[in-house]
Amino acid sequence: MNSFIFRVQQRSKAKASGVVALWALVMAVSLFCIEVHSKNHAGFATAALTATILLGLYLGWHRRGGSVFMAPLVSWLVAWPPLWIGAMIRYGFVVGLFKGLFLITFGWLVIGGAEFAVLSVISMTVRMFRGRVAAGAEVVIFGPSDQLGD
Repeated sequence: MNSFIFRVQQRSKAKASGVVALWALVMAVSLFCIEVHSKNHAGFATAALTATILLGLYLGWHRRGGSVFMAPLVSWLVAWPPLWIGAMIRYGFVVGLFKGLFLITFGWLVIGGAEFAVLSVISMTVRMFRGRVAAGAEVVIFGPSDQLGD
């Protein structure tokens, strides 16, 4: 009877879910404040751009490029209720109900596309300049006659 042992290593141990959730919260607050026409409109836009650049740096450094695709979706899910409420505050309940639905449905394609573009460029640039990780054996196979280390 042949028995094999497979040992698979993970390339990156850093998790991005907490960082992406924090970024999505910052984006939701910034977009809500921009929607209700806060006095510090430029400050919130700068905060949103800065948070997106920092997330791109984090994802590129920890080689979490796949999270670039999911981050705008997470941001949309978190920002959906605040943006709708912000539209109702800005335009009134009835008009804001419909304009908010339009904003969070179709306007988010522009917002999510911009987030995706910034995150992609920053993370790929950081990953390119960081270089390759020292490659080790990814799979170790022990045959039936090999002894496991004691």
